[in-house]
Amino acid sequence: MGSFNTSLGKGFILVGFSDWPQLELILFIYVLIFYSLTLFGNTTIITLSQLDLRLHSPMYFFLSHLSFLDLCYTTSTVPQLLINIQRHDHTITYGGCVVQLFTVLALGSTESVLLVVMAFDRFAAVCRPLLYTTIMHPHLCQALAISSWVAGLVNSLIQTGLMMAMPLCGYRLNHFFCEMPVFLKLACKDTERTEVKMFIARAIILVFPATLILGSYVQIVRAVVKVKSVAGRRKAFGTCGSHLLVVSMFYGSTIYTYLQPNDSYSENEGKFVALFYTIITPMLNPLIYTLRNKDVKGALWKALGRSTDSR
Repeated sequence: MGSFNTSLGKGFILVGFSDWPQLELILFIYVLIFYSLTLFGNTTIITLSQLDLRLHSPMYFFLSHLSFLDLCYTTSTVPQLLINIQRHDHTITYGGCVVQLFTVLALGSTESVLLVVMAFDRFAAVCRPLLYTTIMHPHLCQALAISSWVAGLVNSLIQTGLMMAMPLCGYRLNHFFCEMPVFLKLACKDTERTEVKMFIARAIILVFPATLILGSYVQIVRAVVKVKSVAGRRKAFGTCGSHLLVVSMFYGSTIYTYLQPNDSYSENEGKFVALFYTIITPMLNPLIYTLRNKDVKGALWKALGRSTDSR
């Protein structure tokens, strides 16, 4: 029997995708490509948001926070996956597992709250256009961003603390990183009360924000429908549609993983779903926000023009 607070000299074995050795090379190539695109895309968003004055607005302020979150979130899991695919030793220490578990939960929880903040920003822009600059004051934007990070850290502290107190039987984690549902499978005894507390914490950080986002977009759709200009409606739907796509991908995959009963959780399915929200979604976020965004395209071409002129 082991637990997070005992036998710290030992560690866990991350099974990863070693049960499918024929897939490992293909998986390594695709994950490496997706990870490289994630680093490039999100770094570009952050850089452009800082350099171009046209992007000094609340929308891009929050988008740069989202990009930074995605960079950290992906980096907390993907490099280890790439290393483990190449080697036979898949061991991770107890301390390393605790740090990874806390980091993944903190970043995921922060993103959940940040997406609500971004929905509120779009609500103010579409439904209160005349008061938008007054409502979304820089001080409020900074406070909302900080609150997102604090909420994520608090939620992660609660869940990681509860997890560390649970006795675990076994050290073989059928996953490619230290994730909460997999640890619940290793619980040695009846931990129903602890699991209920953890489920409530996860439901609060996922369901409540998702409900607020849906409510805000109901109001946005009502406001957009009343817009007489066809071009205005297209612009509003285009901007908000990109955000809704991000929201659907993030909440759909995380709710599937974290809010289903422990008895019905499939570790093999969970690994492939985790690939989606740890690799694919962070890679797609910059593309979704920029492909149809003239401001970001203009800032990118301007930056490329500057680099060309400097030569």
